[in-house]
Amino acid sequence: MGHAFCMSFSWKTADFLNPDPAYKEFVLAHTRLAPVPLAPEIHLYLAEDAISLWEQTEIFRNGQHLPPPFWGFAWAGGQALVRYLLDHRELVKNRNVLDFASGSGLVAIAAAKAGAASVEANEIDPFAQAAIACNAHENAVSLTIRAEDLIGTDAGWDVILAGDVSYERDMAERVTLWLERLHRRGALVLIGDPGRSYLAREKLECIARYNVPVSRTIEDSCEKESGVYRFQTL
Repeated sequence: MGHAFCMSFSWKTADFLNPDPAYKEFVLAHTRLAPVPLAPEIHLYLAEDAISLWEQTEIFRNGQHLPPPFWGFAWAGGQALVRYLLDHRELVKNRNVLDFASGSGLVAIAAAKAGAASVEANEIDPFAQAAIACNAHENAVSLTIRAEDLIGTDAGWDVILAGDVSYERDMAERVTLWLERLHRRGALVLIGDPGRSYLAREKLECIARYNVPVSRTIEDSCEKESGVYRFQTL
């Protein structure tokens, strides 16, 4: 699940380059490498405590008020989507994939591991961009980071993936309308979500469910039932 600073650049993680190496150093200093609970074949740099990490990001930015560090955790919807992709690799194999609001890069990494022809991880938070680069390097995959607001655009992607994007009303409405348009023009759109309040259930059908282990530092339980959704066929 990703959030918010406007920047505009892209780079290949195969080179493990970060426009500002300080962000990469921050990620490595405040997280630890660990397997993803529902997809242990993937390892991420994860935080142990959300509040502490949030405080550290604001200290790093000289006291600036920042959004929560979504990039430091493996969220339930993303984990469900990743498990589904790794178990159904034919969905992305040899296809061009966008992972929207990529956060840690977990879903993008899974798509790359599943054999996608190309993967773009979309994030506008520079901390998240650094985390994606670190995590992609650790998992030996190559992807492109798209660091602009892509809502409303269409670069001809074959598959669009979106994990945990329905936690805020306005964002969920914008994203749903955009994803629905991409679905109608023929793209495969898959959404991973643990039943957040603003998930557009009336437009979606659930194609898989998982009981996902999660951290109590970010959720109200140690496990969240999460689904993988696609738009209903008209």
